[in-house]
Amino acid sequence: MTDAQADHRGGVARRLQEEGRRGPARAGARAGDQGAAAVERLDGAEAKVDFFTLANHYEGQEHGGLCGPTSAVIVLNALRVDAPADDKPVDRSAVPAQFAANIPPQYDPYFHRYTQRTFFADPRVSAVKSEATFYGTPTADGKRDPGMQLRQLHEILRALGAESTIRVVDDAVTDDAARAEIVENLGREGDYVIVNYDRKVLDQKGGGHISPLAAYDRESDSFLVLDVNPNQGKTWAWVPATRMIAAMRTHDTVENRGYLLVRDPPAAEKPAP
Repeated sequence: MTDAQADHRGGVARRLQEEGRRGPARAGARAGDQGAAAVERLDGAEAKVDFFTLANHYEGQEHGGLCGPTSAVIVLNALRVDAPADDKPVDRSAVPAQFAANIPPQYDPYFHRYTQRTFFADPRVSAVKSEATFYGTPTADGKRDPGMQLRQLHEILRALGAESTIRVVDDAVTDDAARAEIVENLGREGDYVIVNYDRKVLDQKGGGHISPLAAYDRESDSFLVLDVNPNQGKTWAWVPATRMIAAMRTHDTVENRGYLLVRDPPAAEKPAP
């Protein structure tokens, strides 16, 4: 472990411990699995190679409907942290417009990274699902399709040049197969897992939700969910694998929920931005 990872680990430990002080389990983990116990479980987890990168790029969704775009932003920034700046968008709203004129011309304060506020500005994203449709504006045929379905997020990631494999967790997918595929991904560098699940199955308030997974602990057979909505008592939490898979094995608008396996293709295979 590098010094930077050790410092970051200390910050993560404080975060998990603080979440533990908020009360017992709120995301499907068993009571007592929060706080120091959650950190100990991460220490012993066999598949956690994705954790530090995802935690470093983690951000909470800015409002209640942005779980899909936020999960995509986290994963894309994790995948492309070392990519050339020109290949990534710039969010100039980070500096209030009335102060932007004060920036010296020789200084560029803007990071080239994906953000929630510029997510739909990319025409490749809006070609799959426009911001207006996402926010409930009727389409030309008068139908409404607010929010983000897993397959739509899958197509957006592909449009942005990532390789995304979608797994709809229906009767053709066993618990063992889903667990094995997710664990394999979590133990391998350079690719990530995004899950789409029904909160009610995990005894949470709300309905369909999307977030990245960051680790798997075999001893407790549980996944660490980096919940992108850390509000209203929700937290990062260890969720038993059987419950997470059951929460994915639920019907959404047109098909069951499930998960995405996301990576970037080799540089030689990447399409032009």
